[in-house]
Amino acid sequence: LHPTRSVPANAQLPARLKTLTEAARLTGLPAERLRTDEAANIEGGAALLAAAQKKAGEPVSADPADWYGAVARYSGADDSATAAAYANDVYGVIRSGEQRTTDTGQRVVLTARPRLAPAAAQLARTGLRRVSAAGTECPDTVSCEWIPAPYQEFGTDDYGNHDLGQRPKSQRIRYIVIHDTEGTWDGVINLVQDPTYVSWNYTLRSTDGHIAQHVKAKDVAWHAGNWYVNATSIGLEHEGFLAAPDAWYTEAMYRSSARLVKYLGAKYGIPLDRQHILGHDTVPGPTTSTIPGMHTDPGPYWDWRHYFELLGRPFAATAGKNGGLVTIRPDYAVNQPDYTGCDAPGQPCAAHGSNEVRLYSQPDVSAPLIKDIGLRPDGGDSTADVNDVASRVETGQQYAVAGRQGDWTAIWYLGQKAWFQNPAKQATAVNAAGLVVTPKAGADSVPVYGRAYPEKDAYPAGVPVQSVSPLPYKLLAGQKYVIGDMVPGEYDYSVTFTEDSHKVVVGKDLYYEIQFGHRVAFVRAADVRVEPSGL
Repeated sequence: LHPTRSVPANAQLPARLKTLTEAARLTGLPAERLRTDEAANIEGGAALLAAAQKKAGEPVSADPADWYGAVARYSGADDSATAAAYANDVYGVIRSGEQRTTDTGQRVVLTARPRLAPAAAQLARTGLRRVSAAGTECPDTVSCEWIPAPYQEFGTDDYGNHDLGQRPKSQRIRYIVIHDTEGTWDGVINLVQDPTYVSWNYTLRSTDGHIAQHVKAKDVAWHAGNWYVNATSIGLEHEGFLAAPDAWYTEAMYRSSARLVKYLGAKYGIPLDRQHILGHDTVPGPTTSTIPGMHTDPGPYWDWRHYFELLGRPFAATAGKNGGLVTIRPDYAVNQPDYTGCDAPGQPCAAHGSNEVRLYSQPDVSAPLIKDIGLRPDGGDSTADVNDVASRVETGQQYAVAGRQGDWTAIWYLGQKAWFQNPAKQATAVNAAGLVVTPKAGADSVPVYGRAYPEKDAYPAGVPVQSVSPLPYKLLAGQKYVIGDMVPGEYDYSVTFTEDSHKVVVGKDLYYEIQFGHRVAFVRAADVRVEPSGL
């Protein structure tokens, strides 16, 4: 959904998100102190948990095994399956132990208790409703329910809000797209059930990670703003607002989402890397005119590093300094670039950890930011606005090294040499190696595309030829870009309500998906040569 600058006021929030007032009543501590002081916040959470335990008629015991029902209720879930998934996560951490270093440098250690067996039977006494996972495509480790997006004709030529298909038989599912809703759960669920609106495959709830599936994986949801990506992807919407990460991007939602993505990746052969697990903000505009209107969620505050750790694919160095590539990997908590526009246009956002690293035209923070001629055809300057993706890279993305100077590293980005700060003592990227593309010998440049469509001769009678229109960018001689995948030119022709005319057109032309700027892009295999990245 479209990013908005309007995060809901407290009065507009559902009851499950308003625990601060109750915590203040139980502890006698001011709400602002509970919000800002770590020790007070923990005390407030403990008070809420104790209140849930007492309400359930369970003993206020020193044994954590006696608190399963209260922990389940603490999740804020209104159904037993979601509450159980949350509680099982909590007890899983207690059994395995945990250790962290806080922002102030304190070491916190939770000693493992591998034999802890919680009183899971308490769940039956919580009174939470039961939901059925029947009809869903979800792993057993999450709570999932089927809330279908409608498929119905509502006009002479129109229907909504997705296309019926036969994936992966008809077309390979290559991508999973991570969105945020820019709206609250109830409103978003209402939207996806509107036949005149767009659709996506799954929605995940912020407070507890509960999942609703709306469109089967075999069918094509309308979520990415790029038809080629729609036809080859599954879309996950996460309840929240990119400008308010702490209130919405919860650990429960991260964990539930990671479990779903691992399941889908295994089922459909989708690699768990940043070339295939896309943010909505990294989906390319399919044509030049669409670039300025492309979406920017889940934004700079989504913790991609933590997310991929949960996926079991942590980002790590895979080569020495001469590997030729870098994987962007700042320390999320420490990396706090300045942003504006979270609350009002031009106004500074509160300091916060970020997955992104800013790019400059020279190795100097006073140098101009990298420009994006697709986003600003008039040559306008890039900005620090939270929704301006023109001059920033994000965690997990890989780029070819174009130079190094002191604490700075240069990469090839949007046809330009782009510099970012990468000091050894607080590195924002790690070294990598792999395959890259560069223009074939004798070519000064090659075109870049926002979709991988077949050549004209591939279209059968009755299917209109789609233009293979390049974007306003060029991949220039001497520059290199990381390969994400090789894909055939494909076009999913689905413009009628019934499936009898649907057809996937596959051409002979091959394309490489590349990490070209903040967003991915495509180049024709015939235009480039592939080579190892090593310097």
